[in-house]
Amino acid sequence: MKLVPATILTGFLGAGKTTLLNRILREPHGHRIAVIENEFGQENIDNEILVQDSNEQIVEMSNGCVCCTVRGDLIVALGTLAQKRAAGELDFDHVVIETTGLANPGPVAQTFFMDDEVAAHYLLDAVVTVVDARHAMQQLDEHEEAQRQVGFADKLLLSKTDLVDAARVDALTARLRRINPRAAIGRTDFGQVPIGEVLDLRGFNLNDKLELDPDFLAAEDAHGHHAHEGEHEHDHGHACDAHCGHDHVHDHHHARHADDIAAFVFRSDRPFDTARLDEFLGGLVQVFGPRMLRYKGVLWMDGADRKVVFQGVHQMMGTDIGAKWAEGEQRGSKMVFIGKNLPEETFMKGLEQCLV
Repeated sequence: MKLVPATILTGFLGAGKTTLLNRILREPHGHRIAVIENEFGQENIDNEILVQDSNEQIVEMSNGCVCCTVRGDLIVALGTLAQKRAAGELDFDHVVIETTGLANPGPVAQTFFMDDEVAAHYLLDAVVTVVDARHAMQQLDEHEEAQRQVGFADKLLLSKTDLVDAARVDALTARLRRINPRAAIGRTDFGQVPIGEVLDLRGFNLNDKLELDPDFLAAEDAHGHHAHEGEHEHDHGHACDAHCGHDHVHDHHHARHADDIAAFVFRSDRPFDTARLDEFLGGLVQVFGPRMLRYKGVLWMDGADRKVVFQGVHQMMGTDIGAKWAEGEQRGSKMVFIGKNLPEETFMKGLEQCLV
């Protein structure tokens, strides 16, 4: 049987995840989606669309979607849904898992790689994070979970943009890009978003595209990121977290919000020595894995006529052989690391030493 793609939907309390889910469960979008809702929060799916007196934890909706409220373990819930699907009792082609507003999406994502039973039926498609344009600046300042939810995302959906002015949306967008230049940023107003912006994003596919936000790359280049003299202030930047006022947002380098979770990129137009890189990456993941949220690279390996692709979540790293380097294509490597207080210089210098 074909693996069922699963989307993790996350976002801070009140960001609008439930509004989005209610639309998914009602709209005539033609997909049959099983929604798994972690029932820890107060903000449940609209009661009027769930049958009150049903003892069943799984309710079928009028548009063919299925809603399943989990009071226990996610692995058990996914297993139950897979069994019912195999037995022909339920029909669904996607799963959306809503995490609670305070949750760290990391362990949920890891479930798909660590549990054999889950991996036998499901394929993790993407992490989608809803960001409340009105309150996100403050939430990012005060809660590491909010930063984690952004750092893990393959797609960010801004909600409540109608409640703030364009300058605030721009400042927030710039901050989100520094935390996560991998994720495309879209908007959702009152939960209205084309279903194609939520499903089938293929964020965990091992493909040889590494799409990074061009503004982020331009800013990296402007800050002389490959020259090491500017590194120093980066390492200690997070000390300003508690005191940074919002009015400094536009002063680019010094007083901007220095989030503990942030991204950096390594690029080189020299090939890597395979053995050295394997050993170094293995060591990085062992030491810094718990602080590494997402990372991905498209690599030029010495003597190889094909690209090598790797990506990971925490300590789980996967690699694959990508497409052939095209005739006349500029060869090189590009890697992005998103993590918590990662020692950028250690990564940069170490990777530099793995080059041929």
